[in-house]
Amino acid sequence: MISKKTNRANLESWRIIFLQVGFIASLLICLGLFNWSTPARETKGVMMRISDMEFEEEVIPVTRQERDRPDMNAIMIKREELSKTQGVQTGPGILRIVGDEADITDELQVGDLEGDQNTEVALINPNNVVIFEEEEEEAEEIFFLVEDMPKFNGGDLSEFQKYVQSNLVYPDDAKDNDISGVVLVKFVINKKGELTRLELVRGVHPGLDKEALRVVSSSPKWTPGKQRGMPASVAYTFPIRFVLQDK
Repeated sequence: MISKKTNRANLESWRIIFLQVGFIASLLICLGLFNWSTPARETKGVMMRISDMEFEEEVIPVTRQERDRPDMNAIMIKREELSKTQGVQTGPGILRIVGDEADITDELQVGDLEGDQNTEVALINPNNVVIFEEEEEEAEEIFFLVEDMPKFNGGDLSEFQKYVQSNLVYPDDAKDNDISGVVLVKFVINKKGELTRLELVRGVHPGLDKEALRVVSSSPKWTPGKQRGMPASVAYTFPIRFVLQDK
């Protein structure tokens, strides 16, 4: 059996209206709450302007303690007592403290400052004074190649090579261990023809190095080299070969 309702009894048709009325009522309530204001409480207090207040400046007096000045007469008496008890002697060259009213009996003797009349004074003749001037050492300029190279026994570097080979003595320890090689040395033939500034550039064995330096350092004088007609110092790098002969 189908139930039937009249249009007045059907509430579905009123649903939209009720929904709109509810929204409007909610909005009105929210607006009323936002506009609701509570009266501010009146705070009772005391306000004071700083400009109306009067400040009294309190001046604190500054007190200075005056130090008692020492009695100079008492100090002098104590110093005299100390000098008597400790046996301090006063004499020429010794400082003695006295008062303002003390009499000074020591007098300067002029005779002490004057020389003896019998003393002979030797006059120095300025012409006989010899002034020694220190010689300034000029920096030696060393060349590696000059117009006239140094000469050894009238020959070139090959002559010096012969001299070295003829004077070499093969060390026994190097010979026993079959050690051979080339020792490189460096030296300078100065303006006087002397062999100077001998250095070991590259060594092989302590015994061989020592023997090479010994023979080179025993070199006699050379004929110095010349550059533009003037004696010049020339540097050399010289190899010395140690070779073992086959047995």
